[in-house]
Amino acid sequence: MMTLKSRFGEIEYNPEEVLHFPEGLIGFESLRDFVVMANFKEGPLFWVQSVEDPEIAFVLTDPTNFFPEYKVMPDSNERRKLGMSEGEVSHSLAVVTVQEGGKVTLNLAAPILFSVSNNQAMQVALEKTSYTTRHPLPAA
Repeated sequence: MMTLKSRFGEIEYNPEEVLHFPEGLIGFESLRDFVVMANFKEGPLFWVQSVEDPEIAFVLTDPTNFFPEYKVMPDSNERRKLGMSEGEVSHSLAVVTVQEGGKVTLNLAAPILFSVSNNQAMQVALEKTSYTTRHPLPAA
């Protein structure tokens, strides 16, 4: 086990369970490793904390919690970068943003593709999509 200090205090984590982004995230290309934080509250949101920079953490969610039809499949190049075989299952995640006034949006135009088998992930920019980087949640 290893320990890192962050805005959440000291976090103990297993290096084998770190979420690795070989190319970093868009705008944060130098940050490659993130710890998935334990979710102490009930709900669909969770934090990922950068191992390299204790000031950087993101809130993520499975976008199908809000948009059941949302599905992004990695192409062959993305599968190769993630070290995935052809039939292997991947998951899509979205970065959550809280706007002024408490409005919550999801970045559905640049989802994170995640390979469950090896903890590899990458953020991809979708082309020709109606989704946006600050896509509002559907009305309740």
